[in-house]
Amino acid sequence: MTLSLDLTGINRSLLRRGLVRYKKALVVIVAIALAVALTLTLLAPAAPPDLAQPSHADHVLSLTDSWAKGDVIAVVRHGERCDRSSAQCLGPMDGVTVRGEAVVQALGADFKQLGLGSTDIYSSLLTRARQTADAMFVHPVEAQDWLFNCRGSMLRDALKHKVAGHNLILVSHSECMDQLLLDMHLSTSTTFGYGASLFIKTDSANGNPQMLGFIEPKDWKVIVPVVTTSNRHGYEASQF
Repeated sequence: MTLSLDLTGINRSLLRRGLVRYKKALVVIVAIALAVALTLTLLAPAAPPDLAQPSHADHVLSLTDSWAKGDVIAVVRHGERCDRSSAQCLGPMDGVTVRGEAVVQALGADFKQLGLGSTDIYSSLLTRARQTADAMFVHPVEAQDWLFNCRGSMLRDALKHKVAGHNLILVSHSECMDQLLLDMHLSTSTTFGYGASLFIKTDSANGNPQMLGFIEPKDWKVIVPVVTTSNRHGYEASQF
């Protein structure tokens, strides 16, 4: 009986020691996992700022200031696709919907508030991009193949077409917006809706383009008051 009790005590002691070692190992594993997760988070590419968020008000001010100087490239996604919607088509199936045209017409008015006096505008060759550009702007917009065939070259081609002192508006596609982010080593986790606008500044101190952020059509009302205020302080919008 005594021997049996002694063995039981030894087993319990060994079990306790095993549990202690297990807990210590578990703590180390959890600590390592947290450290790895934190490192990956810190090293992950940044996403473009959403200009509709109050925390990015400084980016909106930078946008209006840079726009007044002609230092901005804006990439706009085309309007709602007809072939992916049950809404009425504006024309051909590879174009936009009637609803999509109305949205981008309003978007064109929003860009007009920024000022279009010193602005170059191009669109993709595809029907949906050309219809979008026609709805946004009152004059013919030159179509460019590189605004659809943009893999690996979107930023380079955009900078090539940027004229000093002139803003550049590019009516393109979500794939090309993602390519621009990849070219700038930014995250492509953001899903850009129809008519979304992505802005970059081209006169940063180190010579590299700087991401300003993006805005969805429904959110332009958030930045329009800032644009209007800036205009009252000397950045007069052009009546294009």
